[in-house]
Amino acid sequence: MKNGKITIHDISKALGIDSSTVSRALNDSPRVSKKTKEIILNKAKEVGYQRNSLASNLRTNKTHTIAVVLPRVSRYFFATVIAGIEETAYEAGYNVIICQSLDNLNREKKIISTLISNRVDGIIMSISMETTNYEHLQAYKKLGKPIVFFDRPCSLNNCSNININNFQSSFNATKHLILKGCKHIAYFSGSLDIELYRQRKNGYIAALNEHNIKVNEHYIFESNLSEEDGIKSAKKILQLKSIDGLYSSNDTAAISAMQYLKSKNIRIPEDIAVVGFNNDPISAIIEPSLTTINQPAFKIGKIASNLLVDQIENKTTNIKEQSKLLNSELIIRNSSKKV
Repeated sequence: MKNGKITIHDISKALGIDSSTVSRALNDSPRVSKKTKEIILNKAKEVGYQRNSLASNLRTNKTHTIAVVLPRVSRYFFATVIAGIEETAYEAGYNVIICQSLDNLNREKKIISTLISNRVDGIIMSISMETTNYEHLQAYKKLGKPIVFFDRPCSLNNCSNININNFQSSFNATKHLILKGCKHIAYFSGSLDIELYRQRKNGYIAALNEHNIKVNEHYIFESNLSEEDGIKSAKKILQLKSIDGLYSSNDTAAISAMQYLKSKNIRIPEDIAVVGFNNDPISAIIEPSLTTINQPAFKIGKIASNLLVDQIENKTTNIKEQSKLLNSELIIRNSSKKV
């Protein structure tokens, strides 16, 4: 016994079994027979042996910990992705650390620095709206450790991206409003420095072009898509007077805009039809219920986690080829059901 703690040598002495065999058994090595392993594990439990994870991590250069870095845990989409990640990571024997950037680049940089110091084995990440330079992420990649991106595509070399088809999703949302008779459709976008929102803007424009509707840049509002941003943008579209449709790149801004418009006696969908994005739970229960794009968030989390664990354990080389593009679903509700 060392410093009051039971060691593998104590178990070895008690059982008359070589300490290297005890160590292998405690690490579930196939080199130890099932019967011997059972004897050793029972003795370890009996004497109260606890594995020294730190020492093991130093020997193997692995912490069996992965980090998830995302804008906001409070968003339903991100919370659901986390659930998918944790389920898969837990089954693979990995602990999960959750970090939120709050869409702030400096905060994101500090998080990555901390994760480097704590030697996490891999990162699953949705970059902040301010992230256009990837130097802080390259510092982590130089350690030979993987990053899997989701939701917001990232062009960092030799990394996987798990996303939905944002262009097609946006095209479908805009086309739906056009088919409901809308000809002057406002679009609430996130930062167009982010590839995700450029893809959604392109989908919006493509739908307008297909139906010979002129693109009006004054109808495109760029923001962080917060509740406050939704209200500010709603005030602006009222000044335009001609708007008869609204497509928002998230439900948060769409719902706050709807609430403001209703307070100004704008009828939804009769005066302005609205489509959101994410299928937050509140979108089904507000009045009127919100037409929105549903993303397979739990599936995204599971795929991202599976890929990361595979890249950690198998040192995969064709990482970029493992990127996946998933389909979304337009859920039609009352906010766009014009008669």
